[in-house]
Amino acid sequence: MGRIAGRFGRVEPRRRVRQLVLGLLSDLPRKNCWTIAEWAGEATPDGMQHLLGRAKWDADLVRDEVCDYVVEHLHDDQAVLVVDETGDVKKGAHTVGVQRQYTGTAGRIENSQVAVYLVYAGRRGHAAVDRQLYVPRSWTDQPDRCRAAGLGDQTAFATKPELAARMIGRFLDAGHRAPWVAGDEVYGGNPKLRATLEERDCGYVLAVARTHEVLTHAGKFRADALARKLPKRAWQKLSAGVGAKGHRFYDWAVIELAHTDPGSHRLLIRRNRSTGELAFYRCYSPRPVPLTELVRVAGARWRVEEFFQSGKGLAGLDEHQVRRYPSWSRWVTLAMLAHAFLAVVRAREHAEPKSDGLIPLTCNEIQRLFNLLIAPATSVTALLGWSHWRRRHQARARASHYRRQAACQG
Repeated sequence: MGRIAGRFGRVEPRRRVRQLVLGLLSDLPRKNCWTIAEWAGEATPDGMQHLLGRAKWDADLVRDEVCDYVVEHLHDDQAVLVVDETGDVKKGAHTVGVQRQYTGTAGRIENSQVAVYLVYAGRRGHAAVDRQLYVPRSWTDQPDRCRAAGLGDQTAFATKPELAARMIGRFLDAGHRAPWVAGDEVYGGNPKLRATLEERDCGYVLAVARTHEVLTHAGKFRADALARKLPKRAWQKLSAGVGAKGHRFYDWAVIELAHTDPGSHRLLIRRNRSTGELAFYRCYSPRPVPLTELVRVAGARWRVEEFFQSGKGLAGLDEHQVRRYPSWSRWVTLAMLAHAFLAVVRAREHAEPKSDGLIPLTCNEIQRLFNLLIAPATSVTALLGWSHWRRRHQARARASHYRRQAACQG
């Protein structure tokens, strides 16, 4: 918390942001301004809501501090920047960026809000270093709607690959280094993103669809058609990294692509050893690298899924109950900081040799132990006070709803 203290001009928000981050790290079953304010011993949620919505502080400057913190403690010369999006199912039409769209969280088209995240993945651990809200055209085509949600009048539509390019550019412009970028088909199928990375001499292993066409020295082919032409000797059994059940072994093959630009351009193919299912990746590196290195980078893409799982499960990344963009950016930035703290403690724990027969602490176990230190004492008077406050608020909300309903029917 000392790293971000200078980003707050007054002592009140500095103290309250500490309580909010501790609340995000707590074992509360639901994390929002109400529950965290009650947990922190405040009489009402007004202070927490003011911190997210109206207090004067810049979430992007705090985001930069989070990035520096992660890179400093999880530093790896061969780190991979993994980019991916996640969606949060929402009700109504007023939450910033919400519309009916596909979200992997639900596995279908839902009324949801989608954000793109950039995760720094190294040998010692992984954590998010940047975030961008995806604002659909249904919003950017309505300046009044954007203005009401706290977005600028000139907010322009940007695709998810364009948002990814912005975040990667910010990371590199800040003086940080990561020689590789990984992502799924949304990003691998975008030629502008690939060209941007090549211009910055940043290697990538980006997934592409089986219908993706590539140019080889023998002509242009679909990716799946090339896979069918490979002889048995072209495949190698290699691990894409260690998962929960041990090494993730697949069969891998690589094909050199014809390209006029400098650097090594290749198509990487992964085959499931049980089902035969194929996956394809466009690869670039400023200098040729062995197949094992491409496989390592491809395997790092799963780190972003681990971040989404732990960030939402442990740090309340998706539990924000806010509508406007400033509040959203502040909440997710502080949730990223809370998760980064757990990742850094885990990295330190794993760096120490163990001889007690125990596995190193996981982020889940670190959070449980940390809660023994931060759990505040709660009096019966405070619990009753919050019960009365919630019921008064709910009574006002119900009365307001009935008045609107009567006005509409009249």
